[in-house]
Amino acid sequence: MTLQDVENNGGPETNGAAARGVVVRASRDSDVGAMLAIYLHHIRHGVDPSQHHDIEPPDAEDIKRRRKNMQKHKLPHLVADLAGVVVGYAYAVPFRKRPAYRHVVKHSIYVHHEHLHCGIGRLLLPALVDACAASGYRQMIGYIDAANRPSIQLHEAFGFRQVGRLPSIGFKFGQWTDSVMMQRSLGLGATTPPDALCFPGRL
Repeated sequence: MTLQDVENNGGPETNGAAARGVVVRASRDSDVGAMLAIYLHHIRHGVDPSQHHDIEPPDAEDIKRRRKNMQKHKLPHLVADLAGVVVGYAYAVPFRKRPAYRHVVKHSIYVHHEHLHCGIGRLLLPALVDACAASGYRQMIGYIDAANRPSIQLHEAFGFRQVGRLPSIGFKFGQWTDSVMMQRSLGLGATTPPDALCFPGRL
């Protein structure tokens, strides 16, 4: 999953005042409907309308199952709550399922389309980083549309750096698009071996 929806189609998140009153917390089953609505809006508006027939969106039960699986592996699933309304959400999943990669996660962030450029992603991203570090993970990876400079800049502000580029792997609105791979260390990173007695997110 890419990070293209952190601040899609616009300028950087600079209006921190608009994010006042937003609380980042663990998601609940009761949030699933709101999260699904946010996700469906982005996938329906993030590709050429002619490709909509190829999209197989998840349903509420799919998301509930994913949440339970993430909890089992000590993976965070967070929402941004504004006066009881979910205005964004973020989560991390295993980078790969092989045991050698159990200490690495990749993440996704979605912001409600009516709350873009309001600082929501700037609240969700560090909370997600901290939660993954607290669970013992050592590296975090994100894939971002190369044209989405605001999202790239947001990640750079929180310690991510570009480690790779995948040219022409997406096709949107009649043109090929590149993806940028970004990464940052969590906790002790690669400075020490992982704790043999603590395997985050056993697979």
